[in-house]
Amino acid sequence: MNIHEHQAKDILKSFGVPVPTGFVAYTEKEAEDAANKLGGPVWVVKAQIHAGGRGKGGGVKVVKSVADVKAKFNDIFGMQLVTHQTGAEGKKVQRVYIEEGADIKRELYLSLLVDRGNSRVNVVASTEGGMDIEEVAASHPEKIVAFSIDPVQGVQAYHGRKLAEILGLKDKLVGQAVKLLAGLYKAFLESDMAMLEINPLIVTGDGKLLPLDAKVGFDDNALFRHPAIEALRDKSEEEASELEAAEHSLNYVKLSGNIGCMVNGAGLAMATMDIIQLYGGTPANFLDVGGGATKERVTAAFKIILADTNVKGIFVNIFGGIMRCDIIAEGIIAAAKEVKLSVPLVVRLEGTNVDLGKKILAESGLPIISGDNLADGAAKIVAAVAVLKAA
Repeated sequence: MNIHEHQAKDILKSFGVPVPTGFVAYTEKEAEDAANKLGGPVWVVKAQIHAGGRGKGGGVKVVKSVADVKAKFNDIFGMQLVTHQTGAEGKKVQRVYIEEGADIKRELYLSLLVDRGNSRVNVVASTEGGMDIEEVAASHPEKIVAFSIDPVQGVQAYHGRKLAEILGLKDKLVGQAVKLLAGLYKAFLESDMAMLEINPLIVTGDGKLLPLDAKVGFDDNALFRHPAIEALRDKSEEEASELEAAEHSLNYVKLSGNIGCMVNGAGLAMATMDIIQLYGGTPANFLDVGGGATKERVTAAFKIILADTNVKGIFVNIFGGIMRCDIIAEGIIAAAKEVKLSVPLVVRLEGTNVDLGKKILAESGLPIISGDNLADGAAKIVAAVAVLKAA
C-alpha cells in the first residue's frame, strides 16, 4: 500500500525524523490558511498523487506570496497530472500540500528497502539527489552505493557515519546523518514498510539535513497490525479493477497488453505471462485465482479481465490439485455464459481429473479452444488474437 507525501512525512515526524512543516489543502481557503500559518516568505505548492516526477509534470510550484499560493493551488487542484510514472492518462490531483520553502544547498538521495536476497533492510544512497534514480543507475551506477543492516544488531552509529561518508557529509552533518538513519530505520521496521524513499534529501543553507520529499510503501500482508496506517489508504489513487479483485480474494495487477490471463498460483501466473511474451503476445494482466478456483471466483475473474477494453483474448491456465479439473471446467463454462464471453478463450487444464475436465469443456457448446500444454495454449491464444486483430 502506498500513501501520499504529506502522510509519509507525518509518520516520519512521529519517529523523530525532522521534516519541513506543511499542511494539506482540499480547498482554496485551506490553502490560504496553510500559507498564513507557515508565514513564508517562500512556500511550495505540491500536487499529491501516488507517482514520482511531479515537478517535471507541473505539479510542484515555488511561490513568494499568499496570493500566489492560492493561484497555484487552483492551477494544480483538479488537474490531470502526467508524469513518467502515471502513463499518458495521468492522475487527477485531489489534494495539495502547502509546505514551507527551503534553502537548498545540496540535493542527495536516500532510500531503505527490503532486500529479499539477504533478508535485511538495505540502505541505498547517492550524491545525485533530485534526479530520477533510474537515470543515475543507468548513466552513473558508481554513484549509487548500498549497504545492509543486520536485523539482529540493528542500526548502529557506524551505519550513520558510513552514510555520511557516502554522501560526502562533514562536521555536524555527520551527527545528523547518524540520528536521521536511526529514525528512518525505526520507522521502517515498526511501521512494516516495504520501501522508504527520500529524494531529495537536502542540506540546507544553515547546515541542516532534511528530507524534502518522502515516498513510502507498506507491506500489505502486515497492514492488519496497523489500522491507523491502513486508514490512510486513498482508493482513488488505485486501479479500480485491482480493488475489485482484492474484494474477491484475487491477486490481480493490470498490465498494458491485450491477452487476459487467469491462472492459479503466482509462479504459474508468471510463467504464463512469460510464455505469452515468448510467442509474440502481450499479457494484459497478472491474475492468480488461488487454490480454490470456485465458480464465483472464476466468474469474478472473467468480469475483471473483460472490464479492460484492451483485452482481445483470454488464456486460462489451471493446474488442478486440491481443486479438481472437472470442477474448474464447470466454473469456467458457467462464468463464460454469465459474462457473455465475446473474445477467444483458450483453456489449458492439467492435474486431477484433467480428462474429465477437458471432456466437459469440449461438450459445453462454447467456442473454447483447448491447449494441450502451456506452450500449445500460449501459441493458440496469441494466434487467435492475431487473427481477430487482422480482421
